[in-house]
Amino acid sequence: MEQTDVIVLGTGPGGEYAAETLAEAGLHVTAVEPRLMGGECPYFGCVPTKMMIRASNLLAEARRVPGMAGTDTVTPDWSPVARRIREEATDYWNDKAAVDRFTGKGGHFVRGAGKLTGPRTVAVTTPDGDTLELQARKGVILNTGTNPAIPPIDGLAGTPYWTNRDIVQAERVPASLLILGGGAIGVELAQVFARFGADVTVVEAAPRLLPLEEPQASTLIERIFTGEGIKVCTNAPAERVSHHETHFTVHVGQAALTAERLLVATGRKVDLAAIGVGSVGLDEKARFIETDGWMRAAEGLWAIGDITGKGQFTHVSMYQADIAVRDILSEGTSAKSGKQGPADYRAVPRVTFTDPEIGSVGMTEAQAREAGINIRVGCTEVPYSARGWIHKVGNEGFIKIIEDNERSVVIGASSAGPAGGEVLSALQVAIRGEVPVPTLRNMAYAYPTFYRAIEEALKDLKEI
Repeated sequence: MEQTDVIVLGTGPGGEYAAETLAEAGLHVTAVEPRLMGGECPYFGCVPTKMMIRASNLLAEARRVPGMAGTDTVTPDWSPVARRIREEATDYWNDKAAVDRFTGKGGHFVRGAGKLTGPRTVAVTTPDGDTLELQARKGVILNTGTNPAIPPIDGLAGTPYWTNRDIVQAERVPASLLILGGGAIGVELAQVFARFGADVTVVEAAPRLLPLEEPQASTLIERIFTGEGIKVCTNAPAERVSHHETHFTVHVGQAALTAERLLVATGRKVDLAAIGVGSVGLDEKARFIETDGWMRAAEGLWAIGDITGKGQFTHVSMYQADIAVRDILSEGTSAKSGKQGPADYRAVPRVTFTDPEIGSVGMTEAQAREAGINIRVGCTEVPYSARGWIHKVGNEGFIKIIEDNERSVVIGASSAGPAGGEVLSALQVAIRGEVPVPTLRNMAYAYPTFYRAIEEALKDLKEI
């Protein structure tokens, strides 16, 4: 059994950061990863998909030239997008640079599938079938992430459907694309491939797209999609899937939808049994691992990232990793760095990178009402703001604010628009800092900016 100070089981963004930081601090750190060091984000998620989105948004902007700045001729070409993903983002899906960076800081890397076998112990099955036993003096950090959740639809298993891991490796745009799932991944990729020429249909079992967002966001995106020729089927659970040589068929109610390719984007799943959490007294059938504010899940065990259920976002994983690292190094709340703890999730932001972007932070209106909070709601439309009017074509969006009426602080907000994710930052600070609404109202908002519309949303606050 090999001895080490800390075992990092799974190296998504948070695990990679924790492993490197602890190694730099002088600890003997062993990182265990069965796939690619860095996890989903750099190879199959955030980075390559946002390269796709950047390219598709350029096409959309070019098509907006007529009537605004002249004439245009736009011919989509997927090859530079695919090349950039291969060469700049993923290095052909090779993590050598990430591994070398970690080992260069004194870390020890083990390729294989790790599983807890008891307190502070991990067994690793290597690619050649050998088993390596590891024991940590300080403890284990779990950052094993999630995998695509494949629904048990009749006929789906065994077909060559795509998940997010497949579609980012696409060398060409299919003539037609069916997408199961109208969440963030589904709607982002729907818009990308439609703008590059695919005939796209989104099938969502829930009553609306982006079901976790405000209803205004769903209405906005469905309207945009309709205008761009993307077909949307909501309240439409898929009942059966079949595949023939050239196309998929998805049966939804009485309709049979066909396309060359099928993307399954119906969420992510956690497999706690596979990483052996039962060996340390945790429930292997749980949806997530419960932790305290310092990310401790058990004695000598920390959990970060998707498996904690606090949001499947790189920024959450990194945030939690920093807290766990400070706990392991006994730094806690650090006066030197100004960093505090324990974890606080009141103002966790999320952005759906459609065009327009949909940013959200804190509670939705429905969540606040379900919590029994006496609220006021304010909303303004971006096209009617000064910057929206100047921007003109492509200016769709809104800002919505949820106020705790008794405390006079903002507890939730959504920002949709050409810079929706960036505008969200001001609202996040207001929520996290519990800035009084009168203070927010008594500010000068730069003219003409998109974020100036926050002022109008604040003026609109009223009980509904």
